[in-house]
Amino acid sequence: MMVALEKNIMRPRGSFRQPKEEKEFEEKVVEVQRISRVAKGGRRIRFRVLVVLGDKKGRVGMGVSKANEVADAVKKATKKAKGNIIEVPIVNGTIPHEIYIKKGSARIIFKPATPGTSIVAGGAIRQVLGLAGITDVLSKIIGTRNKINNVTATIAALSSFKPEVVEKIRNFTKKENSKPKENK
Repeated sequence: MMVALEKNIMRPRGSFRQPKEEKEFEEKVVEVQRISRVAKGGRRIRFRVLVVLGDKKGRVGMGVSKANEVADAVKKATKKAKGNIIEVPIVNGTIPHEIYIKKGSARIIFKPATPGTSIVAGGAIRQVLGLAGITDVLSKIIGTRNKINNVTATIAALSSFKPEVVEKIRNFTKKENSKPKENK
């Protein structure tokens, strides 16, 4: 007499795997471009990828890389982005003060916004600010539509806040929030 092995019908097939570990950073692929160059044998095609990553707690970075395959380019760009991480000061969910930056052909204006405004930004800047953890900000791109230039300018703007000015603004907002409000 043959004994049949019991099969556990209730357990899903992939349940023996280990649960996925939480990643430190959330990453977004902002742009994938197909680049071709003409060589002796014909066209050589590569892919250029722009990746932005952040932890939504004030740290954000960007990386640009090229490879023959999109997946390889994403891996390389992510590795570069992890090496280019900056700290972003956040005061009440927004930036500490207004800033205007000109980097290359990109000219960008950032203004702090009241809570509930959300991110008013276009294109790649919205993704950078979202991954940095900023929830309320107003911005305007004036110069170029090039995503790499705009992301580079945004990262430069977010890293250009002076620590002593940020500390003064944080202290001021704490005092304003602790004052009792008068009814009119």
